[in-house]
Amino acid sequence: MSQTLTTVEFSLEPAESRRLSALCGPFDDNIKQIERRLGVEIAYNGNNFKAIGSDIPAQAAADVLRRLYLETAPVKGIYSDIEPEQVHLEIQESNALEQQRDKAAEHAWQGKETFIKTKRGVIRPRGPNQAQYVANILSHDIAYGIGPAGTGKTYLAVAAAVDALERQEIRRILLTRPAVEAGEKLGFLPGDLSQKVDPYLRPLYDALFEMMGFEKVERLIERNVIEVAPLAYMRGRTLNDAFIILDESQNTTVEQMKMFLTRIGFNSRAVITGDITQIDLPKNQKSGLRHAIEVLEGVDGISFNMFMAEDVVRHPVVQRIVQAYDAHDQKQAKIKAEAKRAADAEKAAAAKTTDSNA
Repeated sequence: MSQTLTTVEFSLEPAESRRLSALCGPFDDNIKQIERRLGVEIAYNGNNFKAIGSDIPAQAAADVLRRLYLETAPVKGIYSDIEPEQVHLEIQESNALEQQRDKAAEHAWQGKETFIKTKRGVIRPRGPNQAQYVANILSHDIAYGIGPAGTGKTYLAVAAAVDALERQEIRRILLTRPAVEAGEKLGFLPGDLSQKVDPYLRPLYDALFEMMGFEKVERLIERNVIEVAPLAYMRGRTLNDAFIILDESQNTTVEQMKMFLTRIGFNSRAVITGDITQIDLPKNQKSGLRHAIEVLEGVDGISFNMFMAEDVVRHPVVQRIVQAYDAHDQKQAKIKAEAKRAADAEKAAAAKTTDSNA
């Protein structure tokens, strides 16, 4: 069953830049928090907003933004910034997370168990969102898995690729991703093309080694049954009888994403994974993943799965680490907001003194 995307468009009135700034937070932190918690994508231009995702989370995101915007109204001429704690409480009160999980549990599998079988064993999805993701990979030409790290997006994609190869449904597996550093400059990397790209694809390799064994993977790479290629080298190719995995797709440009999608040939499948809250592109470039969510909604043969923070399935300590970082970020955002308010008050007082002296 494909996860249908819903687009909720709305405007926040009255349009006041000061209130919109208070709503979005520093560096759009409040928007990112809503995206991460509800598994949606939010785009806005001025006071015109668009929430894209599953029906319940998309509508919930719109409702949360409307209610938070009401709280930005000035009281006796004083504006209040929206704090991360307020965003958290509004999301909790919306009850969207529980409704989405209940709906996914009701409709996932359509009464049938979904799993992936490899020679190393059976891999079963954990939870309804993962089950729906696997079902979409098996039934669609192109499947998008979008959400935070640790939700099984890449691991399940590799498992499906190995399964298809072992059952001889496809003749090769192709792994690719954009070669964008995550906040650091690595400089010159020695070795041939494969050796230069390998470090970027280590998560994919780790999954392959676990499912097929190191020696078999090495043999298949030597025979080009498993191929590794940077995204930039995909231009001009047509990929038939292949299972293609594009990882870290949030770091593709719009042009790269379109180029990749048009490489897919006969009897081929593609899985595209990414996290729209972890974009490392320059600020003036739009993510190809964000653009694809808007453009490809409703296209036959393409499915979207929007994972939420609650779908993280790694070691329990990982969830506690994520919660600790979120709490720290909220604390820092609050400190910055208080410092900004103090600075604004000081400026206003200085301006008032200047006016009175004049």
